[in-house]
Amino acid sequence: FFRLTAQFVAHYYSTFDSDRKNLAGLYRDNSMLTFEGAQSLGAQGITEKLTSLPFQKVKHEYGPPDAQPTATGGIIILVTGQLIVDDEQRPLGYSQAFQLSQDASGQWFVFNDIFKLVLL
Repeated sequence: FFRLTAQFVAHYYSTFDSDRKNLAGLYRDNSMLTFEGAQSLGAQGITEKLTSLPFQKVKHEYGPPDAQPTATGGIIILVTGQLIVDDEQRPLGYSQAFQLSQDASGQWFVFNDIFKLVLL
């Protein structure tokens, strides 16, 4: 499950950094995102939130994710790192938690996604 975790995190951030609208397939209608305290429900609502963020370019840099299995057969993942938006010189610290679940066909998807900037 650690390989799946690393693959998911690499795929998520490379897709986010290249074209955020392509993240829609990772969510389902019952998925929820909390982004800096604002909640979005469902793949469409989450995609609208992510594509409306006020920057053109973004690059995520992160360390090895931490992960644990959930009681329902899913995976909870915690990522900490820094992101650089547009041409800003100072990176912003962030923390992001994902709960991955499997749908009826066995496909993994993001059930819960919580993102928070770490501003000290």
